[in-house]
Amino acid sequence: MEKAVILKRGKEESLQRFHPWIFSGAIQRIEGKPEEGDVVTVYTNDHKFIARGHVQVGSIAVRVLTFNDEPIDQTFWNRRIATAYDLRERTGISSREDNNTYRLVHGEGDNLPGLIVDIYGDTAVMQAHSVGMHVCRMEIAKAMQEVLGDKLKNIYYKSDTTLPYKADINKDNGYLLGGNAGNISTEYGLKFHIDWLRGQKTGFFVDQRENRSLLEKYAKGRKLLNMFCYTGGFSIYALRGGAEIVHSVDSSSKAIDLTNANVEINFPGDARHTAYAEDAFDFLDRMGNNYNLIILDPPAFAKHRDSLRNALIGYRRLNAKAIEKIQPGGILFTFSCSQVVSKENFRTAVFTAAAMAKRNVRILHQLTQPADHPVSIYHPEGEYLKGLVLYVE
Repeated sequence: MEKAVILKRGKEESLQRFHPWIFSGAIQRIEGKPEEGDVVTVYTNDHKFIARGHVQVGSIAVRVLTFNDEPIDQTFWNRRIATAYDLRERTGISSREDNNTYRLVHGEGDNLPGLIVDIYGDTAVMQAHSVGMHVCRMEIAKAMQEVLGDKLKNIYYKSDTTLPYKADINKDNGYLLGGNAGNISTEYGLKFHIDWLRGQKTGFFVDQRENRSLLEKYAKGRKLLNMFCYTGGFSIYALRGGAEIVHSVDSSSKAIDLTNANVEINFPGDARHTAYAEDAFDFLDRMGNNYNLIILDPPAFAKHRDSLRNALIGYRRLNAKAIEKIQPGGILFTFSCSQVVSKENFRTAVFTAAAMAKRNVRILHQLTQPADHPVSIYHPEGEYLKGLVLYVE
């Protein structure tokens, strides 16, 4: 018997607009007893084909892979990975001589919901955010080998923290291809140690590449504070941009060790840089007005909609403290990577923070994620990264 999802009457409208999620409340019945992660065919209430995708437990019951009546086989995976790679080739990010770090697959933005793949040199780090993508990991790995050829020597699968915690599957991380790879990659001519074995996400925040490059243009002669520095990406760009001093702060001593290692590999013995393993709010409370360029790039304050209110309070508090203490003529780069925090939510929080600090503030840039993190026009929820560059008088 075919594994199928039958929708309630009228619930196909979002799919007719090519939105890739089917919520559990839209389903009339499920046929064929599919297990979590299986491919199911989706029909309207009058049994017309409308989509095919991975079924899962939770409010998002199906993640749509295709709106065409086609099999989800090796040819399908090869074609989707080839399309994703072609976009990176056409935008130039995968073929630059000074860069071998980029995102190859960005979930819904590449019509592969639940899948993330980042490229670090000749290593791909794959993350499944759905059981369906976990089940298909070997077919996806084979497709990447087919498309990237000799450019790909290692595939590391890292999904222990991203798969549903109740799913009854083996979540062990490990190499699907190769192994014992070197962990240094290049981003716009700068070198970074990438800890894909134990680091956050896939080991590096690839999504801030263009924003780091912009910061470099503002760094010359400035005294910079990089809050929530993680592995020091913004700090390294600031040093190359000619910053007078660069201070990196993160609550994780391991992150500080990686930051110092990344400074050393690019600017050995550079006395302009100092790193602190300290809570961000504690550091801001005691720092004085020593800086005229500050970066606020915190982890997601809200991962679920029920935590939105507290997240916005956190953004207001954090930005108010930075705006209050930055020197006159200072520049603030401030970000939110919480998907449930909209651009309007974030701007309002920052505007409120400026009013609380009683400073005159102007917007220089409005920032988002780069082209290798594309947003499907049918899935605006994929635009998760928001940033503002502010001039504080």
